[in-house]
Amino acid sequence: MEERQGQFYISSPPQSDFTRKVNRRAGITDLKQRAHGSRSWIKIDQDGNSEIVTLDKATIMRHCSLPSRDLRLLDPKFIYPSSILGREMAIVVNLEQIRCIITADEVILMNSLDGTVGRYRSQLCNRLRREKSDDLPFEFRALELALELTCTSLDAQVNELELEIYPVLDELASSISTLLLERVRRFKGHLLALTQRVQKVRDEIEHLMDDDGDMAEMCLTEKRRRSDASLSNDCFQTRSSTGRVISKSAPTSPERSVSGLQMLPRALSGFANSSKYGSSTGSSDNEERIQPLEMLLEAYFIVIDNTLNTLSSLKEYIDDTEDFLNIKLGNIQNLLIKFEMLLTAATLVATIFAAVAGVFGMNFETSVFDYPSGFNWVLAITGIACVALYFALLFYFRYKKVLPE
Repeated sequence: MEERQGQFYISSPPQSDFTRKVNRRAGITDLKQRAHGSRSWIKIDQDGNSEIVTLDKATIMRHCSLPSRDLRLLDPKFIYPSSILGREMAIVVNLEQIRCIITADEVILMNSLDGTVGRYRSQLCNRLRREKSDDLPFEFRALELALELTCTSLDAQVNELELEIYPVLDELASSISTLLLERVRRFKGHLLALTQRVQKVRDEIEHLMDDDGDMAEMCLTEKRRRSDASLSNDCFQTRSSTGRVISKSAPTSPERSVSGLQMLPRALSGFANSSKYGSSTGSSDNEERIQPLEMLLEAYFIVIDNTLNTLSSLKEYIDDTEDFLNIKLGNIQNLLIKFEMLLTAATLVATIFAAVAGVFGMNFETSVFDYPSGFNWVLAITGIACVALYFALLFYFRYKKVLPE
C-alpha cells in the first residue's frame, strides 16, 4: 500500500493477482465448454439419406443411452485403440478413422475431413439405397462397411510398406550404407506401429467372436422387435374380460388386490415351470440371432488375420536381413583382425631388422667391419632370419587357430 495525504491506495500487484484468478477461472470454464460442447456429426438413416447435424455430448447420451466413457472413445482429442462396444440401444465403433454410433435405424458418424469417413458415408448411402432387401439388419450392414473399410485401409498400408521396404532391404544386403540403415530404421518403426494397430483390430474381432453375450448385445433390431412384442403383450394382458383397458396406474380395490395376491403363487409356479423350457430354448434362439453377426465377423477376421500374417512375414524378412548383415559385418571384422595380425607380425619383424641395422650402423670397433662386405652379410642374414620368424609366427597362429583361414 502507498500512503498519500492520510489516505491509503491499493497498489497494482493485488489487482494483477485478481486478474490472474479471473483468467484462470475463465480458462477452466472454456475447458468445460469444450468438453461438453457441440460437434459436427453425420446422421445416416435406413433409407440412405444423410445430413450434417451439430449435437452436443448430453444429447447423444440421452438419445442413444450411452455413458460418458463410451463417447470418450469417439473424441478425436484422445487416442484410444480400436474397439467395438455393444450397448443396450447402440453399437459404439472406433475403428481407425471411422468413429460412429450405430443404432437400430440410424448411424451417427463423426464428421471429419479424412477420406475414409467420406467413403464410408457415400458407400453406406449407396448400399442402403440399392440393396433394400438385404437379409442383414441395418446395424450389421453399417458395421460390415466399417470393418470392410478398416481392413481395406490397413491392407493397403501394409502393401504400400511392403513395396517400399523390400527393395531397400535387397539393396542393403548387397551394400551397407548409413542412408539405407536409416531408411530401414524408419520403416521398422512404421512396421511396429502398423502391427499394433492391426493386432488390436484382430483382437477386438476375436473377442467379439468368443463372447456370445457381446454379440447378442449388438443385435439391436432383434432387441427392438422383442421389446415391441413384449409391450404389445403387456397392453393385451391389461385388457379385462369385457374388453375394457385397465390402467396400471389406477388405484385398485381391496378385493382386486386380494385376488391378485391369490394369483401370484400360481403365476410364480407357472414361471418356474416355463423357466425349464426357456433355459433349453434360450441358447438355441441366441445362436440363431448371433449367427449372421458371427459369420460376418469371421469373414473379416480372416482378412485382418492375413494382413497380420503379411506383417509378420515382413518382420521376419527384416530380422533375416539384420542377421545377414550381422554375419557379413562379423566376416568383415574377422578379415580386419586377420589383416591386423599380419600387419602386427610384419611390424615386429621390420622392427627387429631395423634394430640390428641400427646397432651395426654405429661407429664401434668390431671384426665384422674388417671385411669389405661384412655389413652386407649382416643385413642379409638378419633379413633371412626376420622372414623365417614371420612365417614361423604365421604357422603358430594357424596352428593355434588364432588366425582365421
